Amino acid sequence: MDAGRAAADVPRTVPGATLITVAPTGAEAAKDSVPALPVTLDELVATAKDCQAAGAAVIHVHVRDDSARPTLELSRLTDTVAALRETTGLVVQLSTGGAVTDSFEARLAVLDAGPDACSLTCGTVNFGDEVFANPWPFIRRLYARTQELGVVPEFELFDLGHAATLHRLLDELGAPAGGRVHCDLVMGVPGGMPGDAPTLVQAVAALPAEATWSATGIGRTSIPVMLAAVAAGGHLRVGMEDTASYARGRPATGNGELVERASQLARLAQRPPMTAAHARVFLGIAA
Repeated sequence: MDAGRAAADVPRTVPGATLITVAPTGAEAAKDSVPALPVTLDELVATAKDCQAAGAAVIHVHVRDDSARPTLELSRLTDTVAALRETTGLVVQLSTGGAVTDSFEARLAVLDAGPDACSLTCGTVNFGDEVFANPWPFIRRLYARTQELGVVPEFELFDLGHAATLHRLLDELGAPAGGRVHCDLVMGVPGGMPGDAPTLVQAVAALPAEATWSATGIGRTSIPVMLAAVAAGGHLRVGMEDTASYARGRPATGNGELVERASQLARLAQRPPMTAAHARVFLGIAA
């Protein structure tokens, strides 16, 4: 099936609303240096509730073990999915990236936790001093598994060349579960594409014609990328996975205030935050 035809009725931008995803934890920051980082299940659930009230519709989830270290332990992932579904209406999107040290098999097994959605990174990238490995055979296996299980992927692009891999994936394997092609442009990672407006415009132009997209600015690029994305008609991902600061010299008190700022910007642009129910339709997630 031609992926372009399968999702041709989905516009690249949605003038009436903004999809806001919160990425509250990540796999990099340490709890002792970022005390507001939610690392326990109770902390994550409380954060999710706050962020939904502030305007988030999707939660991008990494989990930690009892020592606050990143883990892909399946029982923890399954419990986390269940708890978030029980206490919020958010779309639950699990990270299949994990930490840079996680094996491909462990990352594939994330899908067995039964999330609504998952991240799917479209290429290898230098990640600061480390390498976030995503070779083509792994990407293909992961995408095929999402199709088999009906998990909706969000295609993460850390560099412009990742767009070419996305095109190849759709050409070879067809449309994703749900029929929608939604991407997240992850910008400002040392080793990836810069977090600025000219690069965002180039990246959007490289996407499949049917794709919708969000953008994420890492660290000090968070506000420039957020402003550029809203101006270009895109959507937003914010959260303490991507920046632990609210402003220069002022740490974020929590994920809720980062979501609230994104929501205020969306309202100022007259594209208020999507509800979670709207997001499920927009992303093609089964009810």
